[in-house]
Amino acid sequence: MKIAIFGAGGVGGYFGARLAQAGEEVVFIVRGEHLRAIRQNGLRVESILGDFTIQPAKASDDPAKIGTVDLVILGVKAWQVPEAAEAMKPLLGAQTVVLSLQNGVDAPSQLAAALGCEHILGGLCHISVLIAAPGVIRHVAIPPRIAFGELDTRPSARVESLRKVFAGCQGLTVNVPPDINVALWEKFMFIASVSGLGAATRQPIGGFRSLPETRRLLLAALEEVAAVARAKGIALADDAVNRTLVTIDGLPPATLASMQNDIMNGRPSELESQTGAVVRMGREAGVPTPVNEFLYAILLPMEINVRRGAAKVH
Repeated sequence: MKIAIFGAGGVGGYFGARLAQAGEEVVFIVRGEHLRAIRQNGLRVESILGDFTIQPAKASDDPAKIGTVDLVILGVKAWQVPEAAEAMKPLLGAQTVVLSLQNGVDAPSQLAAALGCEHILGGLCHISVLIAAPGVIRHVAIPPRIAFGELDTRPSARVESLRKVFAGCQGLTVNVPPDINVALWEKFMFIASVSGLGAATRQPIGGFRSLPETRRLLLAALEEVAAVARAKGIALADDAVNRTLVTIDGLPPATLASMQNDIMNGRPSELESQTGAVVRMGREAGVPTPVNEFLYAILLPMEINVRRGAAKVH
């Protein structure tokens, strides 16, 4: 299978490297020092499951030079999806599948609007991974899992074919849930809540989950997202919030969500696609989200200032 990894940061880099390790034809679409390092030294993965290097590794900053592919895995930040959708158009043939792995729930509809719904699979992953240096991906925690499916929930040959491809990879597990939309919202409930609380408290997950005052906020944030999901027709299980709390309690105490890490380090973040999206969709559905509104309000000034600074640099 010919696969393009559009945005080979932590997530795209890790899953792309595992696919290349399994013998698939993979090209990484990246820029700058990361691109130069991959071309010169290959893509190095430092993982809690064992280190390896893809050498040589195919990499480019120009999708037009790659041609059409069978699969595009989109690994950019959620706020970069609209721009990425336009840039990836040269990669698409009639049968090309686009798999989005963004945090949040907006990416599939954004991609469908730009590229056509026939190309899009909903997807998500669980992993704690980052770019440690140009050309180096570091997997630091969480057993890697990937899940995907048709947005209309029907079984399909292309989903089964893709499942088999990932099943042949080391260092990950793959799942095709009965309803990918439910799975996306379950992850969204988790990631938006821990990201918002983590960014607001400046504490790793072990700090705010164990303090009674912030644990109450965490529970309320989870319940708000669940209420919004159900108002939008998502069939979350009755115990979805409790199961998510169990997951949160089982994570290493030092865990930092990626949005939290970006905010704490003065980088543009996924605030609008996570906490902001909960607030926006809650208002649209008539569902109160007071905790998420509070978190969004106190984080928004920092996000605005960072983006103003980034705009000046560019």
